[in-house]
Amino acid sequence: MVMRFYEAADELFWAVKLTLLWTVFTLAGGVVLGLGPATLAAYTLARRHTAGETFPAWPAFARAWQREFGRGSAIVLPLAGAAVLLLTNYQWLAAGPARVTTLAALAALAVIAAYLLPMAVHYDLRTPALLPKASLFALLRIPASALLLLTAIAIGYVVSAFPVLLLVAVGGWIQLDTWLCLRLFAENEALRNAKGLT
Repeated sequence: MVMRFYEAADELFWAVKLTLLWTVFTLAGGVVLGLGPATLAAYTLARRHTAGETFPAWPAFARAWQREFGRGSAIVLPLAGAAVLLLTNYQWLAAGPARVTTLAALAALAVIAAYLLPMAVHYDLRTPALLPKASLFALLRIPASALLLLTAIAIGYVVSAFPVLLLVAVGGWIQLDTWLCLRLFAENEALRNAKGLT
């Protein structure tokens, strides 16, 4: 019981640390230029943490941030731009089919991003190949996609009710998303190997 409590506290502390690192390095790039590399750096460290690696977080994050500066912006900024556009449309549209369609597009974007970001740090794929791969994965894994979407919605709801939890939420989501997706990727690879696919 004590060990489980210690492990839970350790994961909570890691989520706070990841949130702070993501925030500091996003601001270091003036938000627009910092958001992409900070997000990919956070997913890189989350992947290493999931693998059980121990490392000094700040230097590791700084190195990942520098390495992913261009690529991070190329991956994250279009996703962020599309999300802002859809959210703006949703706020301004009157209730009706157009608003429902916008909400559905926003949900689809959230699910695709939930696969795409862990995929970007897990696989050696060219940037243009990430969106089609993540979209296909989202379509083929409907239950997992629904789980990711519901988890993101639950986290968003809790944070809107208790804003102080934002300190844990960003890092917690990145770590949870990475953990879930790495397992899904491993299952997919095992299935493909069993069928003799490359």
